Amino acid sequence: MRAAIALLTVGGALLVADAVATVVWKEPVSALLSARQQATLTDDLERLDGRLAQIAPSPAPRETPAQRIASLADTVRRTVRPGAALGRLTIPRIDGSWVVVQGTRARHLRKGPGHYATSSLPGRPGTTAVAGHRTTYGAPFRRIDELVSGDRIVAKMPYGTFTYRVEGSRIVRPSQVGVLRDIGRPRLVLTACHPLYSAEKRIIVFARLVRAVPRGAARRS
Repeated sequence: MRAAIALLTVGGALLVADAVATVVWKEPVSALLSARQQATLTDDLERLDGRLAQIAPSPAPRETPAQRIASLADTVRRTVRPGAALGRLTIPRIDGSWVVVQGTRARHLRKGPGHYATSSLPGRPGTTAVAGHRTTYGAPFRRIDELVSGDRIVAKMPYGTFTYRVEGSRIVRPSQVGVLRDIGRPRLVLTACHPLYSAEKRIIVFARLVRAVPRGAARRS
């Protein structure tokens, strides 16, 4: 519990520290840096697709598609280093599509949205949590307060494409770490500081998994 509180608290403080350091005249520079990082990460993600096909373990006898996806998710978790490309997150409502990196340290979030390394990956049981900037470095999550129930969010991983539907959102204190807990079913949680330019609270968007389609090494097995 203390570790989770520290993640939300320190992570939020780092997001705002970056915002303060780049706000106003520096913001176009940070946005340009993020765009360049995203271009590089797109290439890295394509290479991850190919690498997973080479290192993927052989399917177990009578392995189901869901089990195969889960096995490959474990492989990705073990092999993708902090700050490296992990998957792509697309949110049509806010016209956003970004490569997600592994980790939520400040240096990771300068590249794009970051996956909480202690949370599940899509395809595994539990909560998948992703943090993002709202004011700097391309501000990928600036408009997540516009998401409403039923909106679609797609996570494209090297081993599968996962479609989620927004269930709602909440504004919470950094200490309210229960928002990241496992609730007994797969879901996606997006987190960002709230309001803009402040680490006082967090905006949390919740989405339920509605579809999982194997791709890459999972589809070919």
